[in-house]
Amino acid sequence: MHKLENDLELKKNAAVPEEELRAGREAASRLRERLCGRGLSYFIETYGCQMNEHDSEKLAGMLQSCGLAKAETKIGADVILFNTCCVREHAEKRLMGNVGALKKLKDEKPGLLVCVCGCMAQQKDVADKLYRRFPFVDLIFGTHELHLFPQLLEQAMEGRRLARVRELDGEIAEGLPVSRNNGVSQFVTIMYGCDNFCSYCIVPYVRGRERSREPERILAEIRALAKDGVKEITLLGQNVNSYQGDGGVDFPELLRRTGKIEGIARIRFMTSHPKDLSPRLIEAMASLPKVCPHIHLPVQSGSDRVLCLMNRRYTRADYLALAAALRAAVPGIEITTDFIVGFPGETEEDFLDSLRLAREAGFSAAYTFKYSKRSGTRAAGMEEQIPEQVKKDRLKRLNDAVAEGLRAGNEKYVGRTGEVLVEGCDRRNAAMAFGKLPSFKMVYFPGGESLIGRTVRVNITKTSVNSLIGELADQKG
Repeated sequence: MHKLENDLELKKNAAVPEEELRAGREAASRLRERLCGRGLSYFIETYGCQMNEHDSEKLAGMLQSCGLAKAETKIGADVILFNTCCVREHAEKRLMGNVGALKKLKDEKPGLLVCVCGCMAQQKDVADKLYRRFPFVDLIFGTHELHLFPQLLEQAMEGRRLARVRELDGEIAEGLPVSRNNGVSQFVTIMYGCDNFCSYCIVPYVRGRERSREPERILAEIRALAKDGVKEITLLGQNVNSYQGDGGVDFPELLRRTGKIEGIARIRFMTSHPKDLSPRLIEAMASLPKVCPHIHLPVQSGSDRVLCLMNRRYTRADYLALAAALRAAVPGIEITTDFIVGFPGETEEDFLDSLRLAREAGFSAAYTFKYSKRSGTRAAGMEEQIPEQVKKDRLKRLNDAVAEGLRAGNEKYVGRTGEVLVEGCDRRNAAMAFGKLPSFKMVYFPGGESLIGRTVRVNITKTSVNSLIGELADQKG
């Protein structure tokens, strides 16, 4: 796999050939005509990050273009699709269990199509394992076949069993149909892949090298969303800081152009790599009123030695300096992060460095993980793999420190009034509306569905474990 790291011949920002996209549309049209009146439905189960969630919206769009409707449960579906993640071992084990559980349903319903796609399926050895282990799975395809889904589905419906994993090609598929969940907040992917090759991470091997969408295509998509009533967009990429569009448009410039779009009230983005967080981006966050005062900035470790082993290319001091610069420039900014504990060779002193950083940096939330060995990455072959029980102990200690910081950080909101973009109502209690402050803090307060899509002022009265509780102050459109 490591040969990819030095592959400089790969075309950056190349588009998928129009003939492939046209073939997909034609296959969808044939299926729609063939399935007309049959009332077939689909169910998608998504694992992993926001990028995967947005990919599932594209898969749903393609399935609907083929004439299928969304099913509420797996039991009622005619096509079940697992869109997978391979970043953590837990996701792989969970997928294997959930796929295996479908054998009985497949025996009872022979016409059922079972499909597996996404990052895990992009690993050829895993795709082969799935193909051999689960003979009732009809279709397996990787991340670079997503735009080919209608053709693959057509072949699977004709009785062919397929496993398709193409080599990384660095191409971008534009114009795919998308079925978005109704809501005032939506994802927009601005780039794909990653060039960083952190030693623990499989993403560059399954998502490919970095390639950025054309800025005008991104802005056109956002304008269309605004026209449909979307108020908040989240710009997505494995490392948005390194976005580089045509005409020299970098990420700060893309934020500025996005901020000029009428109807969009809030702009968020994720994820940012600390080594690429530039003064220009900090200045853009400080000066653009629509850019929310929140950044997800994964630190992964508080130990310089471990950061070096991880190939993160910054130090503890570098990270803390960035956090200080962000707080100085953007009043009230909330910084969230990721930590990995139990990386190969991590000593107790290394872990204590992470524990101290978690307390010192003042994170408003942290997503914490035990190191998970990923086949093909450099870290998988490192010596001094950490025992599972040690990883569990360190994770608990880190989580306790993070929870302590979260409680303290939430308490400062009590007594304040903030603007909440209402996203929905709690299904467990229809009288409670919820939405986020610009700082990404989730707020629950008494309110009904008529508030969804509005920005309302909420008085924060108390905290819960991971969110804030408040009362409606007044309303504005």
